[in-house]
Amino acid sequence: MFEYFPGNYVWSFAVTGALNSGGLIDEIDRACRPLREAATRGEDAGTEDFLAVWTGLVDQLVAQAQEMEAAGRTRTAGQTYARAANYLITAERMQPASSPVRRDTYRRCLELMEHAFRLADPATTRVAVPFRDTTLPAYYTQAPATADGPVPVMIMFNGLDSTKEHMYVSPFPAEMAARGISTLMVDTPGTGEALRLQGLTSQIDSEEWATACVDYLETRDDVDPTRIGLVGWSLGGYYAPRAAAFEKRLALVVAWGANHNWGAVQRRRLEREGERPVPHYWEHVLWVWGHEDLDTFIDFADDVHLDGVVEKITVPFLIAHGENDRQIPLEYAHRSYDQAVNSPKRELRIFTRDEGGAEHIGLDHFPHVSAFITDWVTRTFQELTTGSLTSGKEAAGALGR
Repeated sequence: MFEYFPGNYVWSFAVTGALNSGGLIDEIDRACRPLREAATRGEDAGTEDFLAVWTGLVDQLVAQAQEMEAAGRTRTAGQTYARAANYLITAERMQPASSPVRRDTYRRCLELMEHAFRLADPATTRVAVPFRDTTLPAYYTQAPATADGPVPVMIMFNGLDSTKEHMYVSPFPAEMAARGISTLMVDTPGTGEALRLQGLTSQIDSEEWATACVDYLETRDDVDPTRIGLVGWSLGGYYAPRAAAFEKRLALVVAWGANHNWGAVQRRRLEREGERPVPHYWEHVLWVWGHEDLDTFIDFADDVHLDGVVEKITVPFLIAHGENDRQIPLEYAHRSYDQAVNSPKRELRIFTRDEGGAEHIGLDHFPHVSAFITDWVTRTFQELTTGSLTSGKEAAGALGR
């Protein structure tokens, strides 16, 4: 992985994510240069400085976007707003849960996204998925209409520390739309807007969220209800397979990072084994799950695993994992694959150091990993339509088994 801040994995991971989600190297370099000394003090210290310099870059881009819009350069202005949102959500993600400015910073991200949709991407809109007595905030990228009528759709779940804004600026929804597939990017409880502005915390039984999403999608005339899939990255690599095991209306599922036993990973992190995704890690984790005591939480987290669950997946199942994932051990990708014995098409794709995509969720070569997943989803939806589903077992054997 390109490490802008050598020796500081967490900060470098954030920079790489921004770069591989539409960020520009010149802009990011100008923002990061003043942070080089701060980065040497560890992952937790200096995150306020990180927010300050990246916010300065965002302010500059917003001013440019306003000038562009006034001059009639609307598409370029929209793209600039989207890039500003990418940078601001990167900096917001680095702050402690207790930061007094985090909520207002996130609200600004929402505003920047709306400007981007209005000016450069009218195919993407904000939607609300009915859930319990409230809603789950989401973005919906609609694929171009076809003569064949309603199109397939992929539901997209976050991880521990990402948001629907991260999902939007990733390569995934645009590439899905180009292949005739819509994408519903959801802030599930414990993530994004659902956590920050609504106070919804995470839960073990993620199938409740998937059911709400499928119920919503079935009300849309532009959706083929027989071709609704689900992809989740990072902790979503637990949420998505768990949901597919119990919500039987899903047609396929993808674990973008095989988070087979997240509880065990937490015990490893207590011992400082492996890398962590964000600064102020334990404060963040307790916030996401709605717990106050770490000792009690660790016992609770032991139940966040897929043993005895993936056997219940009866739809095509792709597991994509990096061989050098420093957050989630590679062994968990093999475990998910080995246990998914009732999937009619299970495939394990391990991305190597030589090709790129070897880090956590392939963030070091994000477009490469995203392209493989979008191609697999497209092909599998086609096979489901024609009844020609092919097993991925042999392919998995050639790719790292």
